[in-house]
Amino acid sequence: MNISLCMIVKNEEKNLGKCLDSILDYIDEIVIVDTGSTDHTKEIARKYTDKIFDFTWCDDFSKARNYSLSKASNDWVLILDADEIILRFDKKDVSDFILSGPKTIGRIKRINPFEGEKGDSKYIERVNRFFNKKYYSYEGAIHEQVVAIDGSNYNMRSVGIEVDHIGYLDEVISSTNKLERNINLLLKSIKNNPKDAYLHYQIGKSYYKKKDFQKAYESFAESISLCSDFRLEYAQDLVESYGYTLLKYGKYSEAMELKKYQIYYENSPDYNFIMALIYMNNGKFQDAVESFESCIGEKEGKIEGVNSYLPNYNIGVIYEALGINQAAVMYYHKCGGYNLAEQRIKQILV
Repeated sequence: MNISLCMIVKNEEKNLGKCLDSILDYIDEIVIVDTGSTDHTKEIARKYTDKIFDFTWCDDFSKARNYSLSKASNDWVLILDADEIILRFDKKDVSDFILSGPKTIGRIKRINPFEGEKGDSKYIERVNRFFNKKYYSYEGAIHEQVVAIDGSNYNMRSVGIEVDHIGYLDEVISSTNKLERNINLLLKSIKNNPKDAYLHYQIGKSYYKKKDFQKAYESFAESISLCSDFRLEYAQDLVESYGYTLLKYGKYSEAMELKKYQIYYENSPDYNFIMALIYMNNGKFQDAVESFESCIGEKEGKIEGVNSYLPNYNIGVIYEALGINQAAVMYYHKCGGYNLAEQRIKQILV
């Protein structure tokens, strides 16, 4: 099981050591491509590997990623960013994945802590990060994607690797100006590809993180109109992100149009959760309760608690608003000690 870790870095002296310490026991080679660090990033990298290469930044993440792949000695590569720390690496599952064949892309689990409106939370996603470089490379100047070198379709499946993405935290995003950088690169790319639904989606995501909901709304609406296949990897998140933006932007009745995407995502707790919120904001409380109920179960969602305490809490809020306090308390108790639910129980009992 020979695996190369491939990374591109710039000014990551605060994170790089923690990242490499967490992965050291699981890989056979570390390839570091530096795009212009002015701090001690390269000195830290030298403690772990002698395969450190300089790359002149050209506003194209795929070119930097592909350069790192070209320097890897092994065919199987794992891609990490410096602000990601390994939480779990299942050696047997990874080995079985490799033995199953070279043409499947491994999706690692990335946990993104963030500061939500109601306290700290986690956004959980699967991302394509483990693959055979003989068959795959990167494409796209910003928010680069793994694509087959021969242009063919490919299979993906989850692999037993989990990372903690500390760079998702608000203070880290603001301190590194990542959002402004990403938006500028995306706007540059969109000039050459004005009908690219994926680019409009990524612009919308960046504006949403900036809390510029008007521009997020415009970008997501354009992406929705251009999306040709709602089974594509990014499409479900596009629909859900558009839904949250419509609520933030106060377009409640327009948000009801997202019901038509149920044919694609009816078994997704994330889709059902945003639809339940949309029903709530349109006064359709019975529909909201039913949609929240459908979120609850074993199927993992992208937001922590979206399949457990969050829908129960919101059902409790609905019943409390309707004056049905006994039912509200019952659902709050189902939240397993969730702080906001405990506060509502105390308020009702008082």
